[in-house]
Amino acid sequence: MPPAPQLGPGDHSLPLPRLAAARSPSSDGRAPAAGRAAASALIVCGMDHDELHAAARYAYEAGELKLSRRTGWWHAGVRDPESVAEHSWRTAVIGYALAVIEGADAAATAAMCVFHDMVETRIGDIPLIARQYVSHQPHEAIVRDQTLDLPAAVRDSLRDLMDAYEAQESPEARLARDADKLECLIQAREYEHRGYGAVQPWIDSNYAQLRSAAARGLADAALEIAPDAWWRRVAALRRTPADASDPRPGPQRS
Repeated sequence: MPPAPQLGPGDHSLPLPRLAAARSPSSDGRAPAAGRAAASALIVCGMDHDELHAAARYAYEAGELKLSRRTGWWHAGVRDPESVAEHSWRTAVIGYALAVIEGADAAATAAMCVFHDMVETRIGDIPLIARQYVSHQPHEAIVRDQTLDLPAAVRDSLRDLMDAYEAQESPEARLARDADKLECLIQAREYEHRGYGAVQPWIDSNYAQLRSAAARGLADAALEIAPDAWWRRVAALRRTPADASDPRPGPQRS
């Protein structure tokens, strides 16, 4: 059996027809047998066939967070709350900004924010009320199961990242936790703005858990302005003298 071809960055030595065959699905949604055989022989960026499949499974698993709701908001009457993925995305945005302000490693902080709720693909989002009745494996154990078959470098990087987050010993981990709490506070303000009146406990409890000066300052600012202040400012800056008599907000005008 000939040795598997080694492909490095920019190496296009594999004949294009074989690549096309590997990528073209058959009627059952899978690549043709010949294509699968060719793909199974590849070594891509140091990853073999099984590792590539493991990485693809992990990517699909991450997509579950787009379907998983932040269930604690049900207690505030929010019937269709944001997804865990939506929460994690804005948490990463906030975490990056907090780290820059505080002089920490912004990339590491944002990465922790992105992955901080990844375990919820396995256990779901368990609200505070339920935690006194429901138990589960430690987060570290879940992360180890999730990453078990990944390429070693990816596996070790993710485990180290989440171990650091759970330990809460580094500035980046503490800022990532602050970003998590601050995102929840901001989300509560948005729900309050939409008419949900029972969210004050979420605002109070998350504010009380903020530890960095940057997070507390940003929280104070978020509580002082309305959630729609961003687009109202944009509309105000774009208004011309001819618009002065038009009562419609800028984004709705043609």
